[in-house]
Amino acid sequence: MCAAILKQLTAVGEVALEPNLANYPGIRLNGGYFSFDKGWGFVTYPNMKKEIKCPHCGEIAYTLRNPLVTVDIIIELDDRGIVLIKRKNPPYGWAIPGGFVDYGESLEQAAVREAREETSLNVKLIKQFHTYSQPERDPRHHTISTVYIAKSSGTPKAQDDATTIGIFKEEELPEVLAFDHKEILREYFRWKRLTKG
Repeated sequence: MCAAILKQLTAVGEVALEPNLANYPGIRLNGGYFSFDKGWGFVTYPNMKKEIKCPHCGEIAYTLRNPLVTVDIIIELDDRGIVLIKRKNPPYGWAIPGGFVDYGESLEQAAVREAREETSLNVKLIKQFHTYSQPERDPRHHTISTVYIAKSSGTPKAQDDATTIGIFKEEELPEVLAFDHKEILREYFRWKRLTKG
């Protein structure tokens, strides 16, 4: 693949596929299939494949549009409640602290980093809670979020893309929460009651 086409592959969530598997036509993979054009292999799923023609050499390449990986961190602050942030950027509203996983970063590293960036708190991860993947959970794009439960102490401060920060008990939660965070917190508090955690 020449450098000119690589410059076009900068959109978030798109992955260029290297020439591969050309000697194995017809291999099936999770309901998709491999096809080949000039030796480039790609997995085809509805609404995922995009063709790009290099303006320099005319080579055809394909990209895949993949969901973006995120983490959310339910921070238990001593016995005072959980930490929520009010978002500075759309979608607006109160939300569980969290964000995108950086390339080369583990989910756990991303959770600790995002908690510190948005709340100024150093957290200790206690449990990987659940993963949420409904395509419409984020109105901007398809994200997959792994939710962690963490403990911390001290005074949180709104930072990064948080305008305000609050500490909430279950009965004090804001009426409107961003993303699918109302569902996540409902399941979290149900789990707390069942486990007496």
